[in-house]
Amino acid sequence: MSADEQAFLSVWTRPRRPRREQPALSREQIVATALELLDAEGIDALSMRKLGTRLNAGATSMYSHVANKDELIELVVDEVHGEIEAPDPDGPADWRTAVAAYAHSMRATLLRHPWIASVLGESGVSYLGPNMLRLNDAVLAVFEGGGFSLPAADRALNTMVAYVIGVSTSEAAFLTTLARSGRGEQEWTDRLWPAAEEAVKPYPRLRALYAAQRDQDRSGTRDKSFADGLECVLDGIAARLRG
Repeated sequence: MSADEQAFLSVWTRPRRPRREQPALSREQIVATALELLDAEGIDALSMRKLGTRLNAGATSMYSHVANKDELIELVVDEVHGEIEAPDPDGPADWRTAVAAYAHSMRATLLRHPWIASVLGESGVSYLGPNMLRLNDAVLAVFEGGGFSLPAADRALNTMVAYVIGVSTSEAAFLTTLARSGRGEQEWTDRLWPAAEEAVKPYPRLRALYAAQRDQDRSGTRDKSFADGLECVLDGIAARLRG
């Protein structure tokens, strides 16, 4: 491998190979099929060989678009980001309303694809993907419209995204475990709860929290917890703007 080839460590930084006149397979087909495989069977099921079988295509056809599995994951992660609703430039004038809607859309998207929890930290320079660039630019515009300088808008965006990804990846990991158990969320929690209450008995604050949460709807609790935490993050961002 030449020095120039080694410098391109991402699908987004490597020059796209020229297309043949009538390519047997497109990058879009590869990404769509990989996403279907991941959603159906999870990250452990993804391999170039298995993907080729699903596509009824040889390695040569795939590798003309995607150099390896790492590049494939970058492409699929950006494809998932394409499902997130970007803030509407003609939408609500209040930046908090627009940013909160974006955060909720991001969480919902990540939870639709729970396998993503295991790859977000390993997806190379996925921030150079076209969908992610489009989303980030749109949210920066919302913050700027709300009175933030561009550097402050960037810090606010990074803080908000870190919160959403942190919560959503934990939720996604839980939902993956839940799916493997074959139980519903409420059933799984009800079975675990006695052991959890026994474990927290020596810890008075945790014991009180668990007692208060005993009969709550689990899915609704996750939604409310996310919304409350997001409001705390946005309160902090707003306080920095006022300061």
